[in-house]
This record gives sequence, structure tokens and C-alpha cells, in this order.
Amino acid sequence: MLRITDDITLQDWEMTESFVRSSGPGGQNVNKVSTAVELRFEAARSPSLPDPVKSRLKRLAGRRWTKEGAIIIQCDETRSQARNREIARNRLADLITRAIVKPKRRIATKPTYGSVKRRLASKKARSDVKALRGKIPED
Repeated sequence: MLRITDDITLQDWEMTESFVRSSGPGGQNVNKVSTAVELRFEAARSPSLPDPVKSRLKRLAGRRWTKEGAIIIQCDETRSQARNREIARNRLADLITRAIVKPKRRIATKPTYGSVKRRLASKKARSDVKALRGKIPED
């Protein structure tokens, strides 16, 4: 069981972990021990997550979200299987914590009359400077 907040806890059946051989340096250890972890969380079927959190989580997860509605997190940072497992679970918890926060609604504002005038005046001045750089016509 993974506790995210006081209200949200993920059950063990919602997450599956598989261990594979890690790539990169590591000597003989990399050929013998499966230290990399692949954590799969069934987010779409999770009863502990509300629907708005699921939709925000889908957007935040990006390419880690599968067509079946699962999130796949891979970790092969360390040579320790237990430490990689802990890092993957922490990444999942951080992702869900970020999805819990409801974004503030943006209120569209209009530029002031004075700021529009100043912007257009500066554009006109810049245009005049550039126009003066051209060739002088012969009479």
C-alpha cells in the first residue's frame, strides 16, 4: 500500500512491479542481477482517485500513460533493486501529488489604453529607424 495523502492511498493490486536487467556500466553485476524496475499503475481503474485527478494525471503523465489507462514508470538509476523500487514509487507519488493540485483558473485581462498607445508608438519609431537604413533614391 502506498500512501499519497490522508484521503488517497493506493492498494497493492493497483500496482505491479517487474524487474529487468539494467543497461549501462556495472561490471558483472549488470549481467547477473535484474535491478531495473518497471512500475505499472492502473490509474484509469483506480477507485482511490477521483475523476478530475485522473484527467490531470493523464495530462501530466504524457507518454508514460498507456492506451489501457496505466502509467508505466521505469527506474534503473542505482545498482540496488530495492533502491530503484523506492525511487519508482516516489516518482509515482510525486506525479499523483502534482495531479491532486487543482490549477488556478486564468482570467483574461485587457491591456490598458495607455500601454497599447506606448506599444504602437515604439513600433512606429522602430519602423522609422529601419526605413532610414534603405538606399537613397537618385534624382
